[in-house]
Amino acid sequence: MKTEFKKLDLNQYKPLGEIVFDYLRDAIMNGELKPGQRLMENTIAEQLGVSRTPVREAIRKLEKENFITMVPRKGAYVSRLTAKEILDVLEVRRVLEGFAADLAAQRMSDAEKKELRKSFDRFQKFMEKANVQGMIEKDREFHDLIFKATQNGRLISLVKELHEQFHRFRLIYFNEFSNYEDIQNWHSNILLAIENKDAEEAKKQAEGHVAEVERAVVEWAESEGKSDEKN
Repeated sequence: MKTEFKKLDLNQYKPLGEIVFDYLRDAIMNGELKPGQRLMENTIAEQLGVSRTPVREAIRKLEKENFITMVPRKGAYVSRLTAKEILDVLEVRRVLEGFAADLAAQRMSDAEKKELRKSFDRFQKFMEKANVQGMIEKDREFHDLIFKATQNGRLISLVKELHEQFHRFRLIYFNEFSNYEDIQNWHSNILLAIENKDAEEAKKQAEGHVAEVERAVVEWAESEGKSDEKN
């Protein structure tokens, strides 16, 4: 798989290696660079219009932050998230999403509820158009609006720290699975509970939403394992 990189904006007050790092990291985060894709220093340097040195620095930093994996005698590859890593993320999400939905049901303003409803409706429109990228964005927005409505600074800060792991999982999930209607049904249940100020039900639905995703990932991992055994 070949990715065409754009020339970098070098008019930034940062070291060149940092600029390249940010560019490649964003490319991984937005799905432009796919899990398992090889990163060629020469190709990247040529397309970005820089020397190999800042590219090498960026790749080393990406490796330290687990965005890429170095394979001996082969080079650098965009890291794949294992089923265990995905399930670890989901265990954390299940707790945080349930807690956030509980608080949001108690604290969300009428204006915020309208925004949440709009996000829900936009997801529906993207689903009808089979626009995966649009659904990914609106799924993120839907959950972010709930976290924001908690008015809990510590919780919001924690979620921001976990944003990269959540987003990388979201990219994988929406591209590996196609149960978009199920996702929207869970969103509908969460939204209704929050609109009704039913904190207990909001928490139950939010936790159930993530638990359902966990079950799908476990089934997927088991099917992938059986496929590998046959090969």
